[in-house]
Amino acid sequence: MLRRRTALSATAAAAVLLAAPLLTSCGTPHAGAAAVVDGKQITVETVQAKVAAVRAAQEKSPQAAQLIEGSSDLQRNVVHRLVQNRVIERAAEDVDVSVTRHELQEARGATEQQAGGKAALEAQLLQTYAMVPADIDESIRTDLLMQKVAGHYGADVQTPEGQAALIKVLRDTSKKLHIDVNPRYGKWNSDKLDLDATKDPWLTEVSRRTAGA
Repeated sequence: MLRRRTALSATAAAAVLLAAPLLTSCGTPHAGAAAVVDGKQITVETVQAKVAAVRAAQEKSPQAAQLIEGSSDLQRNVVHRLVQNRVIERAAEDVDVSVTRHELQEARGATEQQAGGKAALEAQLLQTYAMVPADIDESIRTDLLMQKVAGHYGADVQTPEGQAALIKVLRDTSKKLHIDVNPRYGKWNSDKLDLDATKDPWLTEVSRRTAGA
């Protein structure tokens, strides 16, 4: 809703691979962190597990090659989604809104019906957002939270003015969370609520090599 190379010489490639383990803590105050949001880690292990789950699902698809090629920036997109979810969750906490299990089940049912069934929804989300079934409920929950945050502020997200009001709330929330992202994934931009790509070619190469794509 708010959004979703050059070849190295043998010597340079070896240097990059040796440096990769050290980058798990580069740019963040905690070792092993892909990002730190309000002092709480999103671990590299979590990101890698989600990437592996997506790749496994894509490889089972008849369109495997196309899906994998279309999600070459998967690690970065996973980090973006995890950070953005935390921003939305904090905005919801700040205005004391939440999503009940019943609301989630109703929304999930409606979403599946609109997509043409559970299997159709799962296939659609894998193709469009590189999302596996295990993450669908969390995605729907986050969308519902965002709608409730907008409602709290009287923002109609069907209008440009309402969208702008909601984005301002999320920007302000993002800025107070002191988000620090491991530079292998980029740099968090609170104004855009997105990750800016790293400008360092060697970091880009490390990210590509560790993505498993």
